[in-house]
Amino acid sequence: MTHPDFTLERNPFGRLVLTTADGTQHVGVVPVRAFPVVAPNEGLSLVNTDGHEAAWVARLDALPPATRTLIEQELATREFVPQVQRLVSVSSFSTPSTWQIETDRGPTQFVLKGEEDIRRLEGRRKLMIASEEGIHFLVPDVAALDKASRKRLERFLSGQPLMHKTAFVFSSGGQ
Repeated sequence: MTHPDFTLERNPFGRLVLTTADGTQHVGVVPVRAFPVVAPNEGLSLVNTDGHEAAWVARLDALPPATRTLIEQELATREFVPQVQRLVSVSSFSTPSTWQIETDRGPTQFVLKGEEDIRRLEGRRKLMIASEEGIHFLVPDVAALDKASRKRLERFLSGQPLMHKTAFVFSSGGQ
């Protein structure tokens, strides 16, 4: 754990107040992750109300517990990325199409504008899907989805399989 060159507290109005080493106070700072999906605990900026970076945090888990908790609480109120558990149906296999899904936040539906709104993250097993309304849905591991959901997703990914198939070769032993 490292001790940052700033302090962070919540004022009586619920806003985060960052005080730098020279005593400068920034009321109403907002934490912004540099890499929210692929490295959520690495690279975080505390941005002041003018939109300028007031402090940089290299690793969230390196902060003192009280400071880390304040930042995590603030992030939780701002970040909304439901995780897809099941793809129930799609209105069409061409876009735009309406998707009915089940997420960790409950069932919902959204419009997918185009295939380019489905992005692969960290290889082939993690996906981020952007709805027409600007909400992002995370598929943390396509292998965890049921077979019907995987099949529906594959139809939108230009024929690229979501998972690699393993071929098994059997030998007759004597030849």
